[in-house]
Amino acid sequence: MSDPHEIVVIGAGAAGATTAESLRRQGYDGRLTLVGAEPHLPYDRPPLSKQILTGRWEPDRVRLRAPEVYERLAIDLRLGSPVTGLDRTGRTVHLADGTRLHTDAVVVATGVRPRRLPRTDHPGRSEPPAGVHVLRTLDDALALREALRAGPRMVVAGAGLLGTEAAVAARALGADVTLVSSAPVPLLGLLGPQAAGLVAATHRDLGLRVHQGRVTAVRAARDTVTGVQLADGGVLPADVVLVATGSVPNTEWLHGSGVPVGDGVVCDVLCAAEPGVWAAGDVANRPDPRTRRRRRLEHRTHATEQAMAVARNILAGGAARPFAPLRSFWTDQHDLKIQVFGDLTGTDRCHILQGTPSERQFTAVYYAGERVLGAVAVNMPREALRLRVAVESGELPTTDHPADPTPAGATEG
Repeated sequence: MSDPHEIVVIGAGAAGATTAESLRRQGYDGRLTLVGAEPHLPYDRPPLSKQILTGRWEPDRVRLRAPEVYERLAIDLRLGSPVTGLDRTGRTVHLADGTRLHTDAVVVATGVRPRRLPRTDHPGRSEPPAGVHVLRTLDDALALREALRAGPRMVVAGAGLLGTEAAVAARALGADVTLVSSAPVPLLGLLGPQAAGLVAATHRDLGLRVHQGRVTAVRAARDTVTGVQLADGGVLPADVVLVATGSVPNTEWLHGSGVPVGDGVVCDVLCAAEPGVWAAGDVANRPDPRTRRRRRLEHRTHATEQAMAVARNILAGGAARPFAPLRSFWTDQHDLKIQVFGDLTGTDRCHILQGTPSERQFTAVYYAGERVLGAVAVNMPREALRLRVAVESGELPTTDHPADPTPAGATEG
């Protein structure tokens, strides 16, 4: 593809905003448009389930950049009008307000939306009853914060990073919270048994109840939630329900465009889906050279790294480089700041490098055989960068070291 003179970035979250900013900072001087479905200036999502939900931060604090930054970088912001289609032949992006944007290159950064649960009173009705919430946007977080003011009975359906963080925040606001987890120990596969065990103990200390099971539907009466239906036939009563059972990539608007779609936008190791079409962030489905399988990653760090790589590759032409980062993410669980590097799936043992889980402060490395797959830092942010570099380089001891007594696949109560 020849050097683009007009680029449209679709999606104004962290991936989209970082792509646009990186294009400018890497020397692109053509026309640059950033399209966002929400009316808000681009903002950061991780604080929504923590600082925004608890009320410690107000909305302005999560903005990624001040308005004048976009003006200075000559980024044309088109906010509050979702994208509806892409005509690759005519090189045109269609918006819901009727606008047609001409473009030489498109970056798809439309992200994901929360999965919804059916309702038992009206199985075919798509809109949720009053009291049922999701947590993806700033408006979602503010609405849930308001609903939690009265200290209601709350059920969180789904015990991933989002569900557990929101449950901790809701408990801090005085809600009576039950967290429904498909696993006996939430976050075990993501964090490893040592960190997951600490999280479980923290949840118990906070008065969070963890119910092992799976929510299949929302129960309601007169369009107001009354609880949730479980797969085993049980019912949990609730005044407020947060659905955190996964996400769906926002790709419907690409129907008929010729851009390959399958659990996101299917792209190559350069993050290119088709000539002139790139993908970044939660929506991008790419081959991972480290694991040798396709994957989408919904992590904030990954979105930023991929956005910068996409900007670089758009401008690099034939010198584009594969995007092959080390997976990394973090979670805040009450007083625990947990940082993970690599992938703990398939690990069979663990070595504690510093500290101990009993001190609620440690670093640990996880192995499959003699191969380092990942590492975890708990309440040791200064050591985290060094740990990440070590995992990437593989310069960690793999033999003749004391093993932690808990195998990496075990669970702790």
